[in-house]
Amino acid sequence: MASTEKKTLYTADATAVGGRSGHVRSATGVIDMDMSVPEGLGGKKGATNPEELFAAGYSSCFQQALLVIAQRAGDKLDPQTEVKCSVSLFQEGEAYGLSAILDVDLKAFDREKTIDMVKQAHKICPYSVGTRGNMEVELRVQGEAVPVEAEENAGVAANGGVS
Repeated sequence: MASTEKKTLYTADATAVGGRSGHVRSATGVIDMDMSVPEGLGGKKGATNPEELFAAGYSSCFQQALLVIAQRAGDKLDPQTEVKCSVSLFQEGEAYGLSAILDVDLKAFDREKTIDMVKQAHKICPYSVGTRGNMEVELRVQGEAVPVEAEENAGVAANGGVS
């Protein structure tokens, strides 16, 4: 595989004070909000948490990857296309971890084409690439699990990810 140079396209900066019960603010000021332990774990109402922010970022990023895949194929996504991302926090021994479920509803395509597009998007989405081999990510189409071969979940870059 030919070597390609990595080029930074954008860097986001945010600062947290006080951990899960503190406050986060992005350098742009667009994000400026209180944080809390999830309400179900004793946190307060009206505040977000890292898992919720991660789910929002992953779902929007994956939706963009689907738009790119559709455009490359000469297709157009239905404006009502939805990507729901559920991020779970779990404890395993002394460590904590995350897992995610991406549930896609493209509205306009049959199941086979939708599965193909979802698998292609999973290969190029920066969140999928970044979590690959480090976090369990389940793909679903309208609530039904999409079978993914181990090699399809392996690293995309020749020198990165899991082989």
